[in-house]
Amino acid sequence: MLIVNCKQCGKQFSVKPSHVKMGHGKYCSMKCLWQSQRTGRYVICETCGKEVWKMQKALKNSKSKKFFCAKSCQAKWRNKIFVGSKHANWQGGEYTYQRIMAVNKIPAVCASCSIKDKRVLVIHHMDHDRKHNTTDNLMWLCRNCHYLIHDGKTI
Repeated sequence: MLIVNCKQCGKQFSVKPSHVKMGHGKYCSMKCLWQSQRTGRYVICETCGKEVWKMQKALKNSKSKKFFCAKSCQAKWRNKIFVGSKHANWQGGEYTYQRIMAVNKIPAVCASCSIKDKRVLVIHHMDHDRKHNTTDNLMWLCRNCHYLIHDGKTI
């Protein structure tokens, strides 16, 4: 038996001379063989900073050249970058009034009848201009009160 060093980990192991003649006996275990055949490299996750292995194909095909350890980290990154006018579904800011109400912490309560059920609440533009999205122009109304205002009936 010959004593040789593993090409991957450097550990010494014994191998038959006939195996060395055939070109075998280079690795001490199947694990070391598999480790030597891996292509790719370790990269740092863009969001959490964790080190993660990426295959050569993933390294080559990345459009942003940013890498993540999991889909959740990628989603956190995307939610910081692709907001507002950079988002694929951006429609010129006409429909951002619910976010405006949430950011300004205006409670979701009907201004007319005080219903708190979010399933029936909608946002009303006082000047009827959907592009005028300031907090002094927006108010929460239930669907019934909203219909009455738009139908011209007073509440």
